[in-house]
Amino acid sequence: MLEIKNLMVGYGAITALHGISLSVPDGKIVTLIGANGAGKTTTLKTISGLLKPMSGKILYGGQNIAGQLPHQIVKLGLSHVPEGRMIFANLTVMENLQLGEYLQRDKQAVRQELEHAFGLFPRLQEREKQIAGTLSGGEQQMLAIGRALMSRPKFLMLDEPSLGLAPLLVKTIFEKIAEINRQQGITILLVEQNANLALEISHFGYVLETGKVALQGDSDALRQNPQVKSAYLGG
Repeated sequence: MLEIKNLMVGYGAITALHGISLSVPDGKIVTLIGANGAGKTTTLKTISGLLKPMSGKILYGGQNIAGQLPHQIVKLGLSHVPEGRMIFANLTVMENLQLGEYLQRDKQAVRQELEHAFGLFPRLQEREKQIAGTLSGGEQQMLAIGRALMSRPKFLMLDEPSLGLAPLLVKTIFEKIAEINRQQGITILLVEQNANLALEISHFGYVLETGKVALQGDSDALRQNPQVKSAYLGG
């Protein structure tokens, strides 16, 4: 569904991605793991059009989307849940969700997606009139994912969904991510510091080190890899 070929991205004089290549098969969960500064967030931001690549291709359904504007990319069916959630703190839960469907013209589809978001995260329905900035961290993460789903994506990118959450909530969020993939068939590209959990729910993984792909393989195989165990799994 998505293929990255020799992608180079920089911030001014600093190169963050050194010609990485990776692919995300249709209907699968693929995870990117690695230390801070490895280039994981940069990869997602470039796919979603927030950063322009220096060179390389981002093929989505065979079309090169590298350098397109973010709203054009959302229209193609790609949604991005950014690191730190980035909800609109001064708006209500419902208003945040409505912003997620701003490109959607089909009113029935909007109602269906809202029902699905509330079904996935009942807490959002309970809090629909509450100002989003007053939600707990876990509720804000649910809202960020719900907002992304309102655009009816075929491809969902999640950047550090466990960040700052209590262990019990982390487990719930990851169960929901697996459910989104399993029940809706949405392809997911997941960036996550908790490598254990990320490899547990994903089908395939890439290990990034200083802007390069250091390792890749089936998630189960990566979990057993001594190098991955030592560096990322505490083994």
